[in-house]
Amino acid sequence: MTDVVNRLTQLPPEKRALVVSKLPPMSFAQQRLWFLNQLEPASHFYNVPAFLRLSGRLNVSVLERTLNEIRRRHDVLRTTFAAVDGQALQIINPPVHIPLPFVDLSTLLEEEREAETQRLVKEELRRPFDLSLGPFLRVALVWLGGEEYVALVTMHHIITDAISIGVLIKEVATLYEAFAAGRPSPLPKLEIQYADYARWQRDWLQGEVLEQHLDYWKQQLGDVTELQLPTDHPRPAVQSHRGASRFFTVKPKVTQAINRLARQEGATLFMTLLAAFQTLLHRYTSQDDIAIGTGIANRNRAEIQGLIGFFANTLVIKTVFAGDPTFLNVLRQVRELSLGAFAHQELPFERLVQELQPERDASRSPLFQVLFQLQNTPTSSLELSGLRISEVGAQSRTAKFDLSLLMIETPEGLHGALEYATDLFEASTIERLAIHLQTLLSAIAKQPQLRVSELPLLTEEERGQLARWNETGRDYALDKCVHQLFEEQVERTPDAAAVIFEHEEISYRELNGRANQLAHYLTDLGVGPEVVVGLCVERGFEMVVGLLGILKAGGAYLPLDPSNPLARTAFMLEDAGVAVLLTREHLSAALPAHWGQTVFLDAEWDEIAARSPENLPAHAAAGNLAYLIYTSGSTGRPKGVMVEHRSLTNYLSWASDFYGAAELRLSPVHTSVGFDLCVTSLYPALLRGGAVRLLAEGEELEGLREVLQGAEPALVKLTPSHLRALGAGAGA
Repeated sequence: MTDVVNRLTQLPPEKRALVVSKLPPMSFAQQRLWFLNQLEPASHFYNVPAFLRLSGRLNVSVLERTLNEIRRRHDVLRTTFAAVDGQALQIINPPVHIPLPFVDLSTLLEEEREAETQRLVKEELRRPFDLSLGPFLRVALVWLGGEEYVALVTMHHIITDAISIGVLIKEVATLYEAFAAGRPSPLPKLEIQYADYARWQRDWLQGEVLEQHLDYWKQQLGDVTELQLPTDHPRPAVQSHRGASRFFTVKPKVTQAINRLARQEGATLFMTLLAAFQTLLHRYTSQDDIAIGTGIANRNRAEIQGLIGFFANTLVIKTVFAGDPTFLNVLRQVRELSLGAFAHQELPFERLVQELQPERDASRSPLFQVLFQLQNTPTSSLELSGLRISEVGAQSRTAKFDLSLLMIETPEGLHGALEYATDLFEASTIERLAIHLQTLLSAIAKQPQLRVSELPLLTEEERGQLARWNETGRDYALDKCVHQLFEEQVERTPDAAAVIFEHEEISYRELNGRANQLAHYLTDLGVGPEVVVGLCVERGFEMVVGLLGILKAGGAYLPLDPSNPLARTAFMLEDAGVAVLLTREHLSAALPAHWGQTVFLDAEWDEIAARSPENLPAHAAAGNLAYLIYTSGSTGRPKGVMVEHRSLTNYLSWASDFYGAAELRLSPVHTSVGFDLCVTSLYPALLRGGAVRLLAEGEELEGLREVLQGAEPALVKLTPSHLRALGAGAGA
């Protein structure tokens, strides 16, 4: 074919245009696959395989003659593709005899033969086609010894579809029987070829006809939204099409009930299963508009029924779940949408994408990301005299979309296959989705009048597990506050190290005494229940003393990061109604003016230390405010969250049991006092007799590495950004 294109390009423009005008155009579907192939010419993504095991007396020369007759009979099997002067063209090559490749494995041991056969199957799956050279029907015969063979049959999707496979199988059977018996081909001459269909499609789909179809689809899909499935992994920037499959079977009784429901509603099995699948996706995503693609044979003219070629089209059906409809209402909606889509099936999907022009995104397919297909037509079987035919199992390990559901109706019931992108989903997630679909179908079969939100998805085992997970009731000190629990720990371990900072440490007794002195001082200033006290200090002993002192006085603390912008701190002080602000003298210049009183924990400590180190009577109750903490404000004004003592005590009671004494023996604090990670790192250790290690400003990463590399267990709270920073510093 390359020679043909070269000769064309050497012709004068007028003559070249005349010759090009006589060449058939690609169909819309072929043009799309050809374009994708230009982007990734070495891809095997659109290979269509069929690997068959043949047992019996096979006449190899007759099979070779049969395949060559089929290539002669169907021009599309001898077609190659090219773009000339910007036009996407088919170039039909003359028939040539192609020998049937023969691989002899008969001399190998049985296990070696099987291993080599599987290797050949995988190799054939991955072998790309060259669209400029062809041929696009590849057949090789592997002899296993005796009367055992494997036929490796591969076609490119650009010249075939599911119906075409059936046509090929039927013609192979007919021709092989005739040639084996010494008779000529009994097949009638084809009235038209695929190239004639491509010309007709281009000529027909214009003007008013095109506008009618486009108007319908633009009305249906003009506002289609991307389906946001909950994935296990972030979506890659470019689809790799790596995939896997999970197979399942629907119980025969459920299949029968679904069929009855379809008949009662004047729908088809396809419509009912599509409605069920869309219901499942609605429940998974909480999106009201669920758009799914589905393939259609698109052979609605008698002349093309017996042709090999790419006729199949893709339709997109968008179902709306707003208002929590019943499943029966969803099914009726899907029925009407499907009938409308079938009536406008001849608009090629490629032409629709071109018209709607969705935003280009290499990470997902346009207009839909999930496909549904029902195969309920009898599968063509290849019956050759004296031969038993069985399929050789081979998975392509590809996925055209995020998720595809193929359902096959058999006399034994419905069989399903979920093909999924392994870049997005784990096998266990798809396993669970398959179970949820079966559970949903069983519920629909019994109670289709339920609203979609009422239809169960979970199995009995999952519901039991969910109940166990939600058994969070526990006994804890309902009437005690955090500082009281700390005081009880002081009694148990008064001399143990409570806080370590740089090269110093203070014991539980000393920490409790300092906090009590501050609490007495604050009560003299009027601090009590529901009075908010700001605390703006760097990590150090004053931070922990300040937090406990405020709580012991009955007040609620507002943590303030000294590095915050002045405007943010001013807003928080005003918004929280801070009555007293605790800080250090050197930070005063960076703090805004406010209506409350400012106390410098360093400059005024001698006065504070003159107060009693003894515990105070309980001022605050479990229902009083313990602290306020503000959001980052990255999406607007910061918002304050009010946390009561009972909520904090509840969390710390759980943490104390969950982590255990060993893990709480050491807990590094490496974040600002204004970050909630400080709360979860600080208090659990102090209520179980552990030591809190405060990491100095600017030395957080070194301190964390030291703790993580130490021999003693520790409770280390990290965010993903901390992990990245630790990894980068370690050369990871």
